[in-house]
Amino acid sequence: MNGSHQIVIVGNGISGVTCARHIRKVDSQVKIILVSGETEHFFSRTALMYIYMGHMKYEHTKPYADDFWSKNRIDLKFGWVKNVDFSQRFLLFENGEKLSFEKLILATGSKPNKFGWPGQDLLGVQGLYSFQDLESMEQRTNEISRAVIVGGGLIGVEMAEMFASRKIPVTFLVRGKSFWDNVLPTDEAELVANHIMEHHIDLRLDTELLEIIDDGNGAVKAVKTSTGEIIPCEFVGLTAGVSPNIDFLKNTDLKTNRGIVVNKKFQTNIPEVYAIGDCVEFMEAPGPDRKNIEQVWYTGRMHGETLAFNLTHESPVEYKPGIWFNSAKFFDIEYQTYGFLPTSWGKDKWSFYWEDETRKIAIRLLFDAQDLLLATNVFGWRMRHAFFDKAIKEGWDSDKVIKLLAEASFNPEFFTNHHMEVVHKYNQDKGRNVQLSKKSMFQKIFGFNS
Repeated sequence: MNGSHQIVIVGNGISGVTCARHIRKVDSQVKIILVSGETEHFFSRTALMYIYMGHMKYEHTKPYADDFWSKNRIDLKFGWVKNVDFSQRFLLFENGEKLSFEKLILATGSKPNKFGWPGQDLLGVQGLYSFQDLESMEQRTNEISRAVIVGGGLIGVEMAEMFASRKIPVTFLVRGKSFWDNVLPTDEAELVANHIMEHHIDLRLDTELLEIIDDGNGAVKAVKTSTGEIIPCEFVGLTAGVSPNIDFLKNTDLKTNRGIVVNKKFQTNIPEVYAIGDCVEFMEAPGPDRKNIEQVWYTGRMHGETLAFNLTHESPVEYKPGIWFNSAKFFDIEYQTYGFLPTSWGKDKWSFYWEDETRKIAIRLLFDAQDLLLATNVFGWRMRHAFFDKAIKEGWDSDKVIKLLAEASFNPEFFTNHHMEVVHKYNQDKGRNVQLSKKSMFQKIFGFNS
C-alpha cells in the first residue's frame, strides 16, 4: 500500500478498530482516520450490561489506553456522519463538517429492530446496542415499578439480568411457544426458559406485543399484549433482534439490500469502498451453514482482520469464517454451539441429548446418517473450541466423540465432571460399549496440555 493514501473508517466497534490496528501493523505510513459519534474511544460492547449492574465502570471496558491511538498514529474523529457523497468522495457530518477519503471502510454496526408497533417511539422504549442506549436506560429506569422486555433473544436475557440485579420486576414477552425456539431445539429451549423463570422473571411464552401505551406526556405507561392484557410499566426493552445500521446510506450510489452488499473480499459496488461487520450482507453466504448476514462479535473481528490483510498485501484473499460457533450466557448458564444445529431435523440425521437432573447442564450432539458429527449445543459445561472445530471438520464418528469427550471439557478446577454419565446414557441409548479414553489422548491430538 502506498503510504500517501488516506483511509477513513466509519465505526469504531470491533470490526473497524480491528481493521485499523491490523493495517497499522503492516503499513506504518498510511493515514488512518477512525470515525465515531457513539464514543470517542473503542469499548467492549458486550460489557454494557456489566456497567449497568455495577460490576464495571465505562473506563474498565476500554481495551486500550486513551493514548494508544495517538501512539499508533490512528486519528480519532468524533462525530455522526449524516451522509456520504461517493462521487465527490467525502463524508458530511451532522455539524456540517466534511471529511475527504481515498479509501472508505464502512463499519456502521447494527440497530435494534422495530416492527411498527404503535408507541414504539415513546420515551422509555428502546433497545440495548449503543452506549447511548445504556445512558438512556440508566436515566429511564430509576425507581420504576416494572419493565417489559419484547423478544426472546440473547440481548433480551441480558436486559432481564440487568433489571434483576436492581430488583426491578420484569415481564418478558416471547412470541414463540418456547424460549428462542427459532434457534434452539425444544429440550434446550425449555431448559433456558425454566432457568429464566427461576430468576423470578415473569416469562410470557406465546405472547406478542400489540401496542405500547402513551402516558399522555410522550412516555410509556403500559403495554397491551396479544392476549388482551394491559401490563403497566415505565420501560419497554425492544430486543427482537438487530438489523444493519445503514439508513443514511440508502438512496446513494452504494448498493444496499438488508445490509451493504459486498463480495467475499468486502468490496462494495464502488471502487475503494469496503464494508465490514454487522452492517454487511454478502452476495453469497461465505461458507457452508453460514448466513449472508452474521452479526456476531468474533465474525466482526475476522472481517476486520481479513480486509486489513487485503489492503496491505498484493494478493487479496476471500473471507473464510470456517465452522460456525457462538457463545453466550443465560443468567448463570453458559452456552456454546459449534456447527449448525437446527431446531429440528429429518431422518437423514440423528441426535444424542443428555441433561443432568438439575436441568442446568446439557449437551446435544447432532450426527448424519453415517454417524459423523455435524454440530453440538452445550449448556453449563465449558468446552474447548479446538476440540469441536477439529471433530466437525474431520467428521469424527459418534463413538469417537463420546470416547474423547473428557478431552473436550474446559471446566475450571473443582467443577463436577459429567463424562461418565454421558457415556453411560449414550451406551444405553445406542446399545454400545464405549469407554472414555485416558487424558493423554488430548495431548496426542492437539499437542498441548489441558
